[in-house]
Amino acid sequence: MNPEVTIVMPCLNEAETLAICIKKIFETLRSQNILGEVIVADNGSNDGSQKIAMDMGARVVSVARRGYGAALQGGIAAASAPYIIMGDADDSYDFREIPRFVEALRRGHDFVMGCRFPAGGGEIKSGAMPFLHRYLGTPVLTALGQTFFHHRFKDVNCGMRGFTKVAFESMALQSDGMEFASEMVARAAMLNLKSCEVPVTLHRDGRSRPPHLRTWRDGWRHLKFMLLLCPRWLYTIPGLFLSLLGGLMTIILTITPLSIQGITLDIHTLMVSQMILFLGLQILLFGHLASFYAEQNQLIPASRQKPWANPVESGALWGLLLMGLGAIGLIYTFALWRDVGFGSLATSQTLRVFSVSIFGIILGLELVFVGFLFGLFDLMGKRNITPPE
Repeated sequence: MNPEVTIVMPCLNEAETLAICIKKIFETLRSQNILGEVIVADNGSNDGSQKIAMDMGARVVSVARRGYGAALQGGIAAASAPYIIMGDADDSYDFREIPRFVEALRRGHDFVMGCRFPAGGGEIKSGAMPFLHRYLGTPVLTALGQTFFHHRFKDVNCGMRGFTKVAFESMALQSDGMEFASEMVARAAMLNLKSCEVPVTLHRDGRSRPPHLRTWRDGWRHLKFMLLLCPRWLYTIPGLFLSLLGGLMTIILTITPLSIQGITLDIHTLMVSQMILFLGLQILLFGHLASFYAEQNQLIPASRQKPWANPVESGALWGLLLMGLGAIGLIYTFALWRDVGFGSLATSQTLRVFSVSIFGIILGLELVFVGFLFGLFDLMGKRNITPPE
């Protein structure tokens, strides 16, 4: 008979704790009458972990590609059961809690997260989690994940989780490293998989050596990947803020100097405002391009509206309009210069007109060329062409 559940453990030199983990798994499966198998996804151990796993009745899958995510992907690919539960081989997770995950999967859930924190009914034993992970890293990443991807999980870094193999294949995960865990949660939320959270207990791991996890390096990798999958927060919101701030100041200072408590803001502040506006607009354009590319390559769900309809024509239209207005401003400035015999034009009003005109021409040119770039992405999407790596 085919197993109902496959338990997958990534392994890199876990000889100290691997046997106890496998023993707990098989004892639990037998006591709960669950037909299951154990896969140890070995990532290049040289401490005899492979022999220990085989002697204990587990199946060893060798994964040459290094990394936490790579090992799990290799092990999950070899699983023969429809339900999969993953957990670490360091004895920090109690595999006697497997039935909670199996029950949730049997009820029709596609993705089941473990929660180690009391907010989700879990428990963290003394010394089981470093202070920074417990009070800074995991809470911050969890809050950001809730904001970015609109999920309700209370512990995005829990390493014990369950899912159907069908759901896992639909996620199409890519990460090799520790950020694999964040990618899985983000993709599950994006795909609207039927998900839930079950409480687990985190114990102090049984190894005498330091863990593979590196606090700051892996924390940054988690955060970086979350931002890559969320162009709205990475690009759109900062870009809108800078565009509105720079645009408002540009409009005011183009019309007239501004005095605030005896401080006069004039042409120099106008130039700074234009730089802020230009930066904001650049970030917004990068955001549109990033979203467009990510949607075409199915990294994020497709939006209901295109960021730019008829990109080449729209870019050309708005770009030529801005360049035309800028050209009118330059003609006006040239006329003033001619009226003074091509001498000095150091008046504040003339410099404001000149500065805004140049800004309009530069922005117009950028819109034209960005429109063609959007058009290229659009063409690639229609022809279902993947860009070369």
